[in-house]
Amino acid sequence: MHHLAEVAMRTSHITPISANETGLRPEIALSWRRCQMSGLGPSAPDLRIEPDAVDRRSRLVAAAQPVLQQLAEQLGDADFCVMLADRESRIVDMPIGARRLRNRLEGLGVVAGGVFMEETTGTNSIATVYELRRGLAVHGEEHYLESFKQFSCYGHPITHPVTRRLEGVLDITCLSEDDSPLLGPFLTRAVADVEERLLRTARHAEQRMLAAFQAAAAGHHRPVLVLGEGVVLANSAAVDLLDPVDHIRLRELAADLGGRAGHSRSPETRFLELSSGRRLAVRLQAVTPGADGVLFDFTDPDETRQVPHRARVAPARPGTSVYVGGAPGTGRTTTVRSLAGEAGIVTLDASEAAVKGEGEWLAALDAAASGHPGLLLVEDTHLLPDACAVHLRHLMERAALWIALTGPPAAELSGYAATLAAGCPARIELPALRDRAGELPGLVRAMLHDLGAGDRVRFTPAALAALAGHPWPGNLRELRTVLQTVLAHRSAGDVTPRDLPASYQVSPRLRRMTPLERAEHDAIAAALRELDGNKLRAAQRLGISRTTLYSRMRALQISVSNS
Repeated sequence: MHHLAEVAMRTSHITPISANETGLRPEIALSWRRCQMSGLGPSAPDLRIEPDAVDRRSRLVAAAQPVLQQLAEQLGDADFCVMLADRESRIVDMPIGARRLRNRLEGLGVVAGGVFMEETTGTNSIATVYELRRGLAVHGEEHYLESFKQFSCYGHPITHPVTRRLEGVLDITCLSEDDSPLLGPFLTRAVADVEERLLRTARHAEQRMLAAFQAAAAGHHRPVLVLGEGVVLANSAAVDLLDPVDHIRLRELAADLGGRAGHSRSPETRFLELSSGRRLAVRLQAVTPGADGVLFDFTDPDETRQVPHRARVAPARPGTSVYVGGAPGTGRTTTVRSLAGEAGIVTLDASEAAVKGEGEWLAALDAAASGHPGLLLVEDTHLLPDACAVHLRHLMERAALWIALTGPPAAELSGYAATLAAGCPARIELPALRDRAGELPGLVRAMLHDLGAGDRVRFTPAALAALAGHPWPGNLRELRTVLQTVLAHRSAGDVTPRDLPASYQVSPRLRRMTPLERAEHDAIAAALRELDGNKLRAAQRLGISRTTLYSRMRALQISVSNS
């Protein structure tokens, strides 16, 4: 009550601001009023800088880094600064920015650790976006603080797609004379990419936790527990063993494991006294980055000396049972065939269980297991119905069989598919083609030989550079298709970017654009492409008028046909 009274006394002389009186947009006028009510003066910022509170290893930073790198390439040396703020509206980093503009902003307290709330820095596109929880542009004179009126800025909240919690704010700032109406949609697209990476991280973390739990809990009855943010996985032995107060102590251990700089995922063993007074050895291991997922495996020191560990029986066939994981098109089947060598291979497709029926598929599995002396390959095991997966797991325990399984990366598996992968002593993870850019020239040469072109066809460095910039969602399979398309019209000589399919070429005109022009071009072209060339809807999606859209399309030479 005393604090409220002091605020009332400080602000009793202030005339409330209305949008009608000032000409300000309503959301800006309300922000100015909040700034006044907090006691902040237009010429007297209340800067707070907390550099020690900045967490550069957070999930937000990990998700944002690749997106920020891409923005840096797009913006180049243009006079823009990009800022990332955390869920406390505290600036984490200003990784992108022309030195001249960066120096100006740093002189005003825009530095790592700077707390950008309306009561400290007035109306701006970090503080006000944090307050409103929605995207906002603040132009020149709309800033509450006099020192910020020389800038225009655009901010957008970063919301976790699963928890719906605010994770932070992404901001792009420039001098008012460099403002562009397309900075808003440009920033919105970047935030969508960050949120997509947060979603992928959350899904992968949950899948890794489930896979780790199933692998640790399979085949024995000792207590096993996985703790993550909002996730608790426990077998019945752990439920019976632990009280809620024990979970608090375990989360402290998890935080300690995740909080140490340079920590690895190597397991550690601690001795823990539970609230019941029982003393146990607990083996803990991080299964996701940080403390987001930690596996706890409990053993009684006395019992471990009495009960011998049951060793895994090694398969009689060479190579042992193996799981080959990777995205579609990464060469999973080719890898398994290379493992089989001359032993021969028989293949079953898990997807056929849904088409033929479980009974017929299981009969084919049993026939292959009993009648084939070589390698038994089951493709796409993550598509198996539960009953088929359980039966396959039992077959894998037979020492006389040599089995290979293929599917997505093991970290993405869940349910029985994760159990099958965990049952394979050997695992091979195949990286996506986009992560093998350095190997692209060798892969192209090998595929050209495989397609019968030999040394007659040579990809120029420019053509290889164009291919290296492609995201390759179809991986090696997509690359092979591209090479087949090229060979269909060029059987000898040098392959230049012009010989590539149109969507794999890099336009020389785009290279001559400024970074901002290229960003504008990409934003407009993407909107037109996604909306089948509808300019009205594209302008609405971009948040600009049709007149502005037409003007920028002419300036950037964008036509509906090439978008």
